[in-house]
Amino acid sequence: MDPLRISEHIARFVVNTEYFNTNEGDHAEAFCVLRLSLMDWCAVALSGINEPVSTIVREQSLSDGGYEVCHVFGSSQRLPPRSAAMVNGTTSHALDYDDTHFLHVGHTSVVVFSAAMALAESESLSGKAFMEASLIGSEVCCYVGNWLGRSHYEAGFHQTATAGIFGAVATASRLLTLDETQTRHALGIAATRAAGLTSQFGTMSKPYHAGMAASVGVEAAQLASRGFIANADGIDGTRGFAYTHAAAQNESDHPLSLLGEHYVFTDVQHKLHACCHGLHASIEALEQLKIDNRLTPSDINRICIETNPRWLAVCNKLSPSTGLESKFSYRHIASLVFSDHNTAALPTYSDTVCNDPALTRLRDSTEIVSNTQLTDTATRVSLHLSNDSIISAEYDLAHQLPLGIRQEKLLAKCEALLGKQECNRLWTLVSQIEASSTQEFAQSIMSGHSG
Repeated sequence: MDPLRISEHIARFVVNTEYFNTNEGDHAEAFCVLRLSLMDWCAVALSGINEPVSTIVREQSLSDGGYEVCHVFGSSQRLPPRSAAMVNGTTSHALDYDDTHFLHVGHTSVVVFSAAMALAESESLSGKAFMEASLIGSEVCCYVGNWLGRSHYEAGFHQTATAGIFGAVATASRLLTLDETQTRHALGIAATRAAGLTSQFGTMSKPYHAGMAASVGVEAAQLASRGFIANADGIDGTRGFAYTHAAAQNESDHPLSLLGEHYVFTDVQHKLHACCHGLHASIEALEQLKIDNRLTPSDINRICIETNPRWLAVCNKLSPSTGLESKFSYRHIASLVFSDHNTAALPTYSDTVCNDPALTRLRDSTEIVSNTQLTDTATRVSLHLSNDSIISAEYDLAHQLPLGIRQEKLLAKCEALLGKQECNRLWTLVSQIEASSTQEFAQSIMSGHSG
């Protein structure tokens, strides 16, 4: 990498990037995927309004009050930008059903869109400005997450929050038209505020991380716009964020010198199952075997799931006792697949289903095996059948589906969450956002959806 600091790479990308036409150029596909992620973000947020964590954070923010300028999911009352970003970030991640980027090692949209919506609405900006800032922030999320590397995640840091906050700052700095120096100070503020631990997975704190990062991203940019001075090299400088947070400082795959030249957000993965993304490859492989061989639970003696060891600390809750915990359990997911539960449906992840005795036999007959030869997007499953035969399958989420199929599958998910009429209405709004104002868009998607 050239001698530029991380904050310099980000600031130059934020300030100097111009998109004359979002439908042409190297970034055109990225904007197409971004629209799908915006649709997904709206759908999962609207579906997560009544989740306990959403209600608690929303009620707390509403009780604090403040300048009523920004719409929030679940209430007709508006909030100041920072509070709106907090509520919308938490709400959209409450179901853990939002998109994931494996280069980033976390969730990008819940942080970036929440920060972008709050500031774009409060500043009365266009939908085009909102989308441009959102793509910039999403790219920053991915590049910084990759640069921090696996050592950061394996040390216990939740990159949705820790890397995500820099994407939120990039988004917010773009919307506030900060210059390069101001943007670097905003990034410095974020470096000293970034937080989030994977030990909180399975609790309300995980979705709260997304709200935290979005809110602080807005705050950092607002402070910098007023002249706040921070260490402009707080990310990778002496005793900076990288040093204190176990960053690998990965310079091999996608160094930040490619930021703005090579768009990586297009590889984002949209969740089609309402559980941790680390389980999705196993679901696809198990469903493939089930359908191809017309299997029932009585046909199966034992299940073996091989996965990259990096997922074991996240998705290997052996005997979950709550619906929330069941979203992080390979063994429980296997029992759901073969018991004809719809893994895309929200009611599947209830406390009642989690403790259903009918699922116990298959769950207890499932073995989870660490396999370092598998990438963290792939899973291999083997079924030991009652006729003494063994069948197996492998699935890799990295094999991206064509854009048209991705859109079809995503809209089917959104329709399942919202109903056909509301899904169609929302997709029309998302498809036309660049021709409208952010205020109009926010009001259209959030009005009439109170908790």
